Amino acid sequence: MIEPNGYAQERRPAIVIVGAGAAGFMAAIFAARGPHPVLLLEGSRRPGQKILISGGGRCNVLPSQAAPTDFVTGGSPHTLRKIFSSWPLPQVRRFFEEDLRVPLCLEPGSGKLFPVAGRARVILDALLATAGQAGVQLRTGARAARLERHDHWWVALETGEMIPAQRVVLATGGLSVPATGSDGTGLRLARALGHTILPTYPALVPLTGDRAAHRGLSGVSVPVTLRAPLPGSRRTFESRGSFLFTHRGYSGPAVLNISHMITRATARGGPPPPIWVQWTEVGTEGWDTLLRESRGSLASLLRGQLPDRLAGQLILEAGLATTNLAQLTGAERARMADVLGHWPLPCTGSEGYRTAEVTGGGVALGEIDPATMESRVAPGLYLCGEMLDAFGPIGGYNFLWAWVTGRLAGLACAETRQGVST
Repeated sequence: MIEPNGYAQERRPAIVIVGAGAAGFMAAIFAARGPHPVLLLEGSRRPGQKILISGGGRCNVLPSQAAPTDFVTGGSPHTLRKIFSSWPLPQVRRFFEEDLRVPLCLEPGSGKLFPVAGRARVILDALLATAGQAGVQLRTGARAARLERHDHWWVALETGEMIPAQRVVLATGGLSVPATGSDGTGLRLARALGHTILPTYPALVPLTGDRAAHRGLSGVSVPVTLRAPLPGSRRTFESRGSFLFTHRGYSGPAVLNISHMITRATARGGPPPPIWVQWTEVGTEGWDTLLRESRGSLASLLRGQLPDRLAGQLILEAGLATTNLAQLTGAERARMADVLGHWPLPCTGSEGYRTAEVTGGGVALGEIDPATMESRVAPGLYLCGEMLDAFGPIGGYNFLWAWVTGRLAGLACAETRQGVST
């Protein structure tokens, strides 16, 4: 039974899950399928706050397709792939539609799956109801301060209360959107137990800029291709999608999905790599040809493919003496083609965790058993969700990671293992 502000003391230590978000709820639901009592602790007064605000309040539950290569991690791609493949996407969708009884629909053009009802609340209500029916006890306003291991685990709350636990699942999220209660508690607890925490950084975050002329473009949106060099490689990271000028800098899916290239580099103490913008489907060489073979006004040519304000600004960025195509010198044509196909994005940083959708970095995947999510450093401890060093692009990928890792941890906790007190 869900008990928002109380905990009926059990004779035997419970499976204690710290964090009532996407991963925590999934871990609780699957852990409750075993013979052990399950207690779900939430530090704030309201569970699932990130679920409620996601997708503009509609909750982008899942992507319509996903692969391990869509995710970013500083750890082993093999480990990530093993975790990811434990619960195939079609099965995850069936769980929501059949077990939770929340029908999902595909948003045309985006590849995102939302509840048919169009409200994030139905997802949280379904998780609460399913957990409650399984016997999970939910306790809100219960913030964990530390973990101790004696004859079994103990979860110490900030109030001084000690809760016995036979197994503990950390599912507290990262540092993104701190207004929802994400304060890095789980990362601190994991570090205190000896886990390696890779430097954290805001990911899927708008980038900032300080060019006054670009503030005048606020609200202009255009599909682009962004590229940044991968450290230590000749390859590049590429992001396609909508690019949006804002009063503070740059946003939109294309920017969010490449933003970690900037924030991860600076978190590690290095210089940020350049990000190059290709404004249309045509690259630098293609534009050079178009500029050479076309006639009339440069502005007219550009405005056939770009918003008027942006076209005018890019001409200014190229510093041309004329906009008559027939009068462009070879150097001017090359400069304009470069601006259109390989323009350096003048970002100064990011908006930080306040607006970041996820946290990059975190607990090293190599310290987690990919079959169970159990810690290799502290047996009996399980870790899942955003606090792990892995994240995907926008579009439901990070919910998918939370659902998959939470389920693995819950299933492992549900098992009765020889030598573990039950």
